[in-house]
Amino acid sequence: MQDGNYASDDVLVGPQWLEDHLGDPLLRLVEVDVSAAAYDGGHIPGARLWNIYRDLKDADYRLLDKAAIESLLGKSGITPDSTVVFYGYAPAMGFWLMKLYGHARARILDTARTTWEQAGRPWTTEPSVPAVTEYPLPEPDPRLRAGQPEVANAVGLPGVTLLDVRTEAEFRGERFWPSGAAEPGGRAGRIPSATHLEIDGLRTPDGAFRSGEEVRRLFAPVPDSGGEVVTYCTVGARASTAWFALTYLAGRDRVRVYDGSWAEWGRMPATPVEAG
Repeated sequence: MQDGNYASDDVLVGPQWLEDHLGDPLLRLVEVDVSAAAYDGGHIPGARLWNIYRDLKDADYRLLDKAAIESLLGKSGITPDSTVVFYGYAPAMGFWLMKLYGHARARILDTARTTWEQAGRPWTTEPSVPAVTEYPLPEPDPRLRAGQPEVANAVGLPGVTLLDVRTEAEFRGERFWPSGAAEPGGRAGRIPSATHLEIDGLRTPDGAFRSGEEVRRLFAPVPDSGGEVVTYCTVGARASTAWFALTYLAGRDRVRVYDGSWAEWGRMPATPVEAG
């Protein structure tokens, strides 16, 4: 486990810890990404792929319902007793999902997948096919998630910070998707009254999270007066990362993720949008 002066010391695992525990029967490893390309080219042995667009989101970029998530956990061999370690493009999104449903033993690998591979650690192209399990889930925790109607009601509301963690170009309305790809019918811009803060500085060059002190300094512009923070990005990956860092590394309370984020908001014809 890591010791970076974080609010919670048991949410990150280092590469050596993971390598030493790859054979543990209660360990489940999940790579979270937006496609299968990286996973198919190589991954940590035993890892399952969660494709954000295929496995976590519906056609409107909303999180799939509880029954679909139960099925995903079952196909991933996860049970209530599993220690689930996430890595890849969007590990915090997997971590957030598990916490949304109250799973106790969720962790994030505190290094980049490329750093792991380049260090010569275990690596394979063989897909993992664990035994299918059953995992009946409780209702999702509303303290961790904000839906579009709640975000709409929070626009301009005192005591609520809508935190946009996308790039400057996305925030200003110069592009809808981070890549610059067009979205037919979509509007680029931001949610009115949103505060902008890019989070690229959260990690070191090797993919590890910066110390708790550095994380708190990065988020210093975000009001910390007992109000609520709702994070959003494009599909929820960066928003989940900001939620994770604010909650578990910096020790903030009352932080939620708008998981539909701009992919939902910007495609709805009646939502207010600011740009410029």
